[in-house]
Amino acid sequence: MKTIAFFVPQYHQIPLNDQYWGEGFTEWVNVKNAKPIFDGHRQPRVPLNNNYYNLLDRDTKLWQRDLAKEYGIYGFCYYHYWFNGKMLLEKPCEQILADKELDLPFCFCWANEAWSMEWTGQKKVIMPQFYGERKEWKEHFEYLLQFFKDDRYIKEDGKPLIVIYRPESISCLAEMLQYWKELAVENGFPGLVIANQSVAFARDGRGDGSQIDYDIEYEPATSRRCMSPKKLATLKQLRRDVMTWCEKHFGWDLQRFGVQAYQKLSNTTRVDYDAAWNNILTRKPFSKKSIPCAFVDWDNTPRYKERGQVYTGVTPEKFKKYFGKLVERAKKDYKTDYLFIFAWNEWGEGGYLEPDEDNRYGYLEGVRDALKAQHEFPWEEVK
Repeated sequence: MKTIAFFVPQYHQIPLNDQYWGEGFTEWVNVKNAKPIFDGHRQPRVPLNNNYYNLLDRDTKLWQRDLAKEYGIYGFCYYHYWFNGKMLLEKPCEQILADKELDLPFCFCWANEAWSMEWTGQKKVIMPQFYGERKEWKEHFEYLLQFFKDDRYIKEDGKPLIVIYRPESISCLAEMLQYWKELAVENGFPGLVIANQSVAFARDGRGDGSQIDYDIEYEPATSRRCMSPKKLATLKQLRRDVMTWCEKHFGWDLQRFGVQAYQKLSNTTRVDYDAAWNNILTRKPFSKKSIPCAFVDWDNTPRYKERGQVYTGVTPEKFKKYFGKLVERAKKDYKTDYLFIFAWNEWGEGGYLEPDEDNRYGYLEGVRDALKAQHEFPWEEVK
């Protein structure tokens, strides 16, 4: 089974972050500064052996590769930040491309939202997201092409896999993706495989999905959506309409617009981990295009503080049990060998497989044991 973990590259210094959040800012700053906001709240989270790594260090990437293979992660899905010709946080993947010893399969998820200060409570947009026309689409494709050509890049029947975080925000979606597929053929590939990560796009038909091959039932967003009170559906729909319209026309980042008010109305500032996993394991796949997704944990208070959301009752033992059931469902109900996981290293949102001081390797051991029990471990034993 191809277990693919989402991977955040914001663990190295870049000039733009230095400018807006202070010299030396990385995601580790948020993680270290986290505070508990209620009794029993497990914050701050501390990496095992205080391993606040720099992602530009080669030894860090070798360690992550070895850890992934030892515990059954097939590959990483790196978030890719492209803003109509400008990039952020691109150096780690460019280093990986140049270093063949870092031989873990990988793919990209285009995180196509504005770069903003929203998580600080400010509405300032630092780098808006616009999509341009064929000239700009080709420029973006040609940057990605060097990765697509690499033997480590994840492909399906020779077609490179790329995930799009929020396709509903792209007004030219179908035209752009069709052009990308044509460019892929021109460059010797049979085409592209394109997956959607947005629950709003998958559930609401919010955009032309004719060029989308898969819908990842991204967690915990999908279960949270399915568990939401129906009486608030109109409010949620209005929020999404406003947010998407502003993103398409102005490049604004309104991802958190109205979230705190909605959480208070729906009593979802704290969410039960068992209830979320029960939804994941009992609901039917949305469609034949659906790909299942697991989640380790969710707690984004390091970024959003009291405006954040926390899942309660989380343990490695529960994750192992639930993950094992999802592996079984992936084969039986989804009929796919893809299984995405939130996440490898989302420390600022509480979703990480990497070891920490409290649970050590517990979540990684859960993945390994569940895959071996189902005879789906993707690697030979690491000696």
